[in-house]
Amino acid sequence: MTTLAGDLVTLRPITAEDRDRLREILATPEVARWWGDPDHETEGLYDDEEGYTVYAIELGETVVGLIQSCEELDPQYRHAGIDISVHPDFHGRGVGTDAIRALARHLLEAGHHRLTIDPAAANETAIRVYTKVGFRPVGLLRDYERAPDGTWHDGLLMDLLRGELT
Repeated sequence: MTTLAGDLVTLRPITAEDRDRLREILATPEVARWWGDPDHETEGLYDDEEGYTVYAIELGETVVGLIQSCEELDPQYRHAGIDISVHPDFHGRGVGTDAIRALARHLLEAGHHRLTIDPAAANETAIRVYTKVGFRPVGLLRDYERAPDGTWHDGLLMDLLRGELT
């Protein structure tokens, strides 16, 4: 995996040494609200799966979040999806925007013509960040994801085409 540089952050491959910090980030109430059980999510980050890549987001020397991509490698449907989580202490600083922009640029340069992201429809903060980078709403995914309390909530499918990255 390649290390990627944004204007503010560095994206580097996660390592076993990141496990405790990433679990800490996923366990914050602001993140767990959207991501679910941090123990389950943390373990899945280390699965070795073709087309699936996870990066630690570093601001200076501090790991402040994670960002991942999942690539559809079939040439007929080639595209990639992105997911991100940033520790709430670093919200509002442009960290997430910069990380998404850096990974999106990398994926588009690698030959993908379309990127997707699917935040909870109620996650207005995330949707605002994704829109700032150039993602556009495509449709509502009804009862898309089970929340930690067992209820279902809608997701918003968003995509970005080559040439739309801002």
